[in-house]
Amino acid sequence: MIITIISAIFVFGLLVLVHEFGHFITAKLTGMRVDEFAIGFGPKLFSKKYGETKYSLRAIPLGGFNDIAGMDAADNTAGERGFCEKPVFSRMIVILAGSTMNFILPIVLFFLIYATVGVGKPAVEPVIGGLIPGMSAEEAGLQIGDKILSADGVKIETWEDFLNKVKNFEAGKPVILSYERNSQVAEVEVIPKLDERSKRVLVGIQSSIEYEEKPVGEAFTSAVTHTKDIFVGMLNALADLFKKPSGADLAGPIGIAQMAGQAAETGIIPLLNFAALLSLNLGIINLLPVPALDGGHFVGLVIEAIRGKPMSQKALMYTQRAGVALLLLLTLYATTNDLIRVLTK
Repeated sequence: MIITIISAIFVFGLLVLVHEFGHFITAKLTGMRVDEFAIGFGPKLFSKKYGETKYSLRAIPLGGFNDIAGMDAADNTAGERGFCEKPVFSRMIVILAGSTMNFILPIVLFFLIYATVGVGKPAVEPVIGGLIPGMSAEEAGLQIGDKILSADGVKIETWEDFLNKVKNFEAGKPVILSYERNSQVAEVEVIPKLDERSKRVLVGIQSSIEYEEKPVGEAFTSAVTHTKDIFVGMLNALADLFKKPSGADLAGPIGIAQMAGQAAETGIIPLLNFAALLSLNLGIINLLPVPALDGGHFVGLVIEAIRGKPMSQKALMYTQRAGVALLLLLTLYATTNDLIRVLTK
């Protein structure tokens, strides 16, 4: 539990902080007045004013926020330096900067991993490196570090042997896995399940990872390429979700915290990988054209640029309320999913 809490604070804090820093630095560069840049939320623990901006540390260490003057045109106290008074293009830059930073962060994290530890690839030995929550391997009691010895009596010597055997598994048909843990050999029954998204039969076992060192230049290139591939994969998955809506796999704060804890239990590198994946996810989701998200705000600025004047305050109020209501419903639905997974586990 402690690992899960600390991991969740680290991941959520890092992602939101990087996102807000993007808004902060571009607001400064475009001449806007930033009244406060806060690390965390809630009561202030410490604050110090440098120039016109107050920098504060707050009690709840989950991200942070910016107080940019003039975000509400009706309450602009910064004159021409208020957000609402700046050219549309400048405001677009500030709005897009948060998600842009979420796209840059994975490149930085992957680069640090590749340059210091190396590029990960599945280990040759059939050793369990991860377990998918809710799948039969986890439910049967298998653990990270267990070495698979055989499947239904067929000897397993390499991870590739195990993958080839899994291809022949039938959904719902029990399989006996023999494994070694702490020099002790035991058997367990797992029931493969059909993964609707990938249309593959799975038992929920992931390989352990071996790392291959890379020179600095190659590490950067690999980081950019890997980030691009994941980004494209996420866009495709999002498109599939709109074609065939399903919220069964939607995870909320509780689910994400659990995944962060599970990643942390296997080491700092898996946790950084998870943070990189979640950062990309956050960047994409935040750019969706939904009022109350940066994407919705950006669409409003595009409309303003076309019309030559901003939307009315009444229209903005109603769209913002609709966006907030939608986000609250999605959060409630995702949290309900999380609770069902926890209680039925």
